[in-house]
Amino acid sequence: MRRPDGAFSGSRNQSGDTSPHSKYGLNARIATFMDSLNFFTDREGHLRSGWRLAIFCVAFMICGQVTQFVLLRSLALILHRSIQEIDASNWAVLSGHGSILFSSLVVGWGCGALLEELPLSELGCTPHKGWLKNLLIGSLIGMASLFLATLLATFRHAIQISFNPAGAGAILQTLIVSMLIFVFAAVAEEMMFRSYPLQTLVRANLPFSGVLLTSLAFAAVHLPNPNLSPFTFINTALAGIWLAVAYLRTRSLWLSFGLHWSWNWAQGSLLGLPVSGIERFAPAPLLKGVDLGPDWLTGGKYGIEGGLACTIALMISIAVIWNLKLFVRADVTASQKPDRLGAPAGHQDS
Repeated sequence: MRRPDGAFSGSRNQSGDTSPHSKYGLNARIATFMDSLNFFTDREGHLRSGWRLAIFCVAFMICGQVTQFVLLRSLALILHRSIQEIDASNWAVLSGHGSILFSSLVVGWGCGALLEELPLSELGCTPHKGWLKNLLIGSLIGMASLFLATLLATFRHAIQISFNPAGAGAILQTLIVSMLIFVFAAVAEEMMFRSYPLQTLVRANLPFSGVLLTSLAFAAVHLPNPNLSPFTFINTALAGIWLAVAYLRTRSLWLSFGLHWSWNWAQGSLLGLPVSGIERFAPAPLLKGVDLGPDWLTGGKYGIEGGLACTIALMISIAVIWNLKLFVRADVTASQKPDRLGAPAGHQDS
């Protein structure tokens, strides 16, 4: 039909746009809308990130329980001790964190391969160019951050540090054995929280949700620890953010490994302070830290992680890690798409 002005109106859409691009734009919007109605899979046919995370959690819990049972029984048989004795000793770290590490690695790899068609290297725990540099820098930053928290407390004379009169042999043994324990525990916990659970949400273009959820879960699993303080949950969640930021900056876990183990080792084995309320891992530390209070600043019997000094130190350390240019970023799968942080990511949830 011809309008009074002489133009044909039958081929126009309501907006007056006769270009073929409007047709394609409309089709794209319809496709996006239809895709959003699919509750289970995205447009590429992969399960959505929430389902992937749920599958990981269920499989991890089952695998973890079975693995810990087997490890406890095996250690009891090998060492000729009861399960209760094993559970009260440092061997409990091997059984508990060993099951965490094994389950995180196996279940994370399985979920990545089956649900997202990703190789093992995507878990961020395999060596890559610059991995050792990230590990060493992370170890230095972890210790420096712990020393900063302690320094903030000593300025108010809340913590008193002195040399340990124990013999050199006992101190050296503590430094070496506790280092092995803290490295093993740190790797296990990073694999549990910052490998598949965080990374699958980052690949779904949900990095902030991933950081929040994994950090809250990281704080929640520390709640059974002894000598809790009012700052405990907040600081442990903040530590989870600190470690997640390390992953986001490098797209691998080596920086997080360094931060985690060195913080705990410096706290317990160098300064003689409780590590998350536990003291048995470092019986003869290099120095002896005496908490003089107040608890809101020092954390009391829980250790520096339960006080405001730790909160301030972690916030400063997060800012340093986010802005420092010394880290080496790992390569990720070439077919991945950019996420909101500008780094390669996988398929996106729409």
